[in-house]
Amino acid sequence: MNPWRIPRRVTGAGAMLLLIAALTACNTQADTAGAQPSAPRVSVADVIVREVQLWDEYTGRIEAVESVELRPRVSGHIERINFREGQEVDRGDVLFVIDQRPYQVAVALAEADLLRARSRAELAQTEAERAERMADTRAISLEELDRRRAAASQARAEMHAARAALDAARLELEYTEVRAPIAGRAGRAQVTVGNLVTGQGNGTPLTTIVSLDPVHIHFFADEHAYLHYEAMARSGDLASTRENGTPVRVGLLADEGYPHPGTVNFVDNRLDSGTGTVLIRAELANAERQFVPGMFARARIPGSGTFTAKLVDPKAILTDQDRKYVYVVDDNGRALRRDVTTGRMVDGLRIIHDGLAPNDRVVVNGTQRIFFPGMPVEAELVTMDATTTP
Repeated sequence: MNPWRIPRRVTGAGAMLLLIAALTACNTQADTAGAQPSAPRVSVADVIVREVQLWDEYTGRIEAVESVELRPRVSGHIERINFREGQEVDRGDVLFVIDQRPYQVAVALAEADLLRARSRAELAQTEAERAERMADTRAISLEELDRRRAAASQARAEMHAARAALDAARLELEYTEVRAPIAGRAGRAQVTVGNLVTGQGNGTPLTTIVSLDPVHIHFFADEHAYLHYEAMARSGDLASTRENGTPVRVGLLADEGYPHPGTVNFVDNRLDSGTGTVLIRAELANAERQFVPGMFARARIPGSGTFTAKLVDPKAILTDQDRKYVYVVDDNGRALRRDVTTGRMVDGLRIIHDGLAPNDRVVVNGTQRIFFPGMPVEAELVTMDATTTP
């Protein structure tokens, strides 16, 4: 139907309205056909250039510096337990008391034996001295003089033996008080009052004590990492782990990141041929008692010296088969593709070894709106470490 042809039945005002409607429709179609699509909005950020240091991450376990399984040295019945299970104890605290009466009797007997031996020794010495004077006047024979000298010497030996027996008896009496050999936290009491414990052989287990401050963390590095650290130490990029104490950062399961500082103080002298790893040990302060032996922990140590690196948000990096690339926006507002060589992550950003210049502006949000290289875009500048979607 011809839009300009007015039906014969429509005249006057009706014809005028139809003519206006037809003109409006034609103008709308013409405007739609001539409109150009708007450029998509994207977020761009400047490449970050700064000094960085790479860190290698490991998992390990918290271990006590000192750990003791407490056992008695003498036998007897437990008379008292002087600690609460799980409490901290100081070195020298009396934790268990074994019935002391038999050992007190033994000390008294040993003291009496020593007195008797001392008396015999004094008498024998007196007789020997008298014999010396009598021998000068030939009042006794030389044989009698020798016998008295021997008797005096034997009496002195018996006195020394009695004194040693007294020392042993006193030592056993002292052992009836089972003391903490180290400061730390006591474990569960494995015996109760009235039980008979023995000091023979390995002895009856009483409890365990672990030291609390400082603590160790043990983790294992593979052979490749070990050779890398040794090479850095020889080149001077990193202090020797064995000699100078490499810094280490540690985090627990509930921690974000690695908030606890420590120092590597031991590297094993051989690699395990079965696993191809070497034991590394670091020491941590534990004044607040946040570390408990047996805990799982994460550790990281320096994996390189400091160097200047270009960093971008990992969301900006795209993949084309085996190649990595980003989009940068030039001065004309066009999105251009740049193939890049990526490195490790540092503080949530990806290191770019090759492919970007320090003054490039990288598309960090909205890359899905770029359909081909060179496409015009409307760029909004944001910061690289806090990108936002427009």
